[in-house]
Amino acid sequence: MDTLIEARGLCVRRGGRTVFDGVDLLLAAGERLFVLGPCGAGKSTLLHALLGFVPLAGGSVRLLGRLCSSEAEFAPLRGVVGLLFQDPADQLFGPTVLEDAEFGPLNQGLGRAAARERAWAALHRVGIQMLAERPVHELSGGEQRLAALAGVLAMQPAVLLLDEPTAALDQASAQRIAAVLEACGVPMVVAAHDEALVARLATRCQRLGGPVDPLC
Repeated sequence: MDTLIEARGLCVRRGGRTVFDGVDLLLAAGERLFVLGPCGAGKSTLLHALLGFVPLAGGSVRLLGRLCSSEAEFAPLRGVVGLLFQDPADQLFGPTVLEDAEFGPLNQGLGRAAARERAWAALHRVGIQMLAERPVHELSGGEQRLAALAGVLAMQPAVLLLDEPTAALDQASAQRIAAVLEACGVPMVVAAHDEALVARLATRCQRLGGPVDPLC
């Protein structure tokens, strides 16, 4: 299988504290890799480091076959490797749900008509097309997470990085997110505590700082 993400010996330090050191991570085509570990283990930091949002004290990251170490090398791959933040409010930029979903495709260089087509397709994909004209600040927590996911999917990513995608959601909203992720067919790295989500989606699990399990 093709290797989509290859991280070797990653080390992150913050404020004189080592968040993690010596972390290896591999994602192959067709995989849904879940990164497990307690709060504070650095799961969110790891996902952000994979896209160059967190500086590395050591190690290397290769995305889609390209070695990335500088902002100039990471930047073109953001969107191609889509990141869903743990807090969707950090990710919603547009005044309405539709305009927010258009934001990424427009930044990728698409024209207005093509970006809108992508946005509508993404809203239908996650089942929130009826919210297209809703101001993002009026959305519930579950709706915000679906809108943020639609914005990521509108960029047609080759890989997804998902940070606690079902955190703080009720059971119905969590199941809806899980169904969208299961159906999207995109390889992904997921940081999660949700045991039901792990059981439903994971093809492989890795405990941060520990061994890789062949299957959860």
